[in-house]
Amino acid sequence: MFRHLLVPTDGSDLSDGTIRKAVNVARSDGARITFLHVRESLPMTSQVTFYSDTALFDPAIAQQFKEAEDNHSQAVLDKAREIATAEGVTCSTLTSDNPLIYAAIIETAEQEGCDLIFMASHGRRGLAGLLLGSETQRVLTHANLPVLVYRKQDPPERSTER
Repeated sequence: MFRHLLVPTDGSDLSDGTIRKAVNVARSDGARITFLHVRESLPMTSQVTFYSDTALFDPAIAQQFKEAEDNHSQAVLDKAREIATAEGVTCSTLTSDNPLIYAAIIETAEQEGCDLIFMASHGRRGLAGLLLGSETQRVLTHANLPVLVYRKQDPPERSTER
């Protein structure tokens, strides 16, 4: 049915579950996957420490921050690749630096020729959903290709009554 899935991942437990489900779908469809990790690139002004009326910029801190982000991205994508490879699914990995995560997801899907975006939903509802919004909701609103939203279901509560 689908030939090329884009699977954004942030390294969370929910993302890991989504990766596993996407790999199952890709394996059954004979599809390949592109895993994407988007880093919310911070402008250089966010690296500035303000003291009174002056600003102090330490380039070493910016470099350390970038290295930590690079290491995190690589670890997240390596884990996704391991899961896909273990199931015999062809995959590639990409990292994007963009303060607009939803835009990076959509742009990558289009640039890579994906025919499905397969992503997680954290399931925020009520006021939290309204105030915080959702990258998934933004992708659903702006994407011009199918989006499959995986939402982990909580196990049913067990009754303690006898």
